[in-house]
Amino acid sequence: MTKNGVYQLFVYGSLRSGFNSPVYEYISRFFKFIGTGKVQGKLFDLGTYPAGVPTTDDSFIIGELYQAKNEHEFSWAIGQLDDYEGVAVEADEMQLYRREVTSVYIGNQVSDAWIYWYNGDVSGKSVIESGDLIEYMNSKK
Repeated sequence: MTKNGVYQLFVYGSLRSGFNSPVYEYISRFFKFIGTGKVQGKLFDLGTYPAGVPTTDDSFIIGELYQAKNEHEFSWAIGQLDDYEGVAVEADEMQLYRREVTSVYIGNQVSDAWIYWYNGDVSGKSVIESGDLIEYMNSKK
């Protein structure tokens, strides 16, 4: 489940610390927070959850970078997140997200990390221009 020794994870939606979701408690148990970063992509509002899609445009998604606390537990830990994100599905279900390695820009450094990209159609969906889901949700209050 790892690729070229990548034991980092980039999250931009409900897995971020600002959402205080039960799943974040799981992340904090198996991953160590590295810092806030960004990836090249666009973020869309699907109503109940966000959709990040990769792009070659000059647009970025803001999120958090994490490092596995124990590399030996990484495959199991990321497998649990795959289940949560709908990566592993039954034959009659749609795969909501796919996990891929991407470049994360954090400060003046670039690092590889796993990300969950949305796997569906975003045609006609609202773009979150800031690329920051927490900022976007706060502005809607």
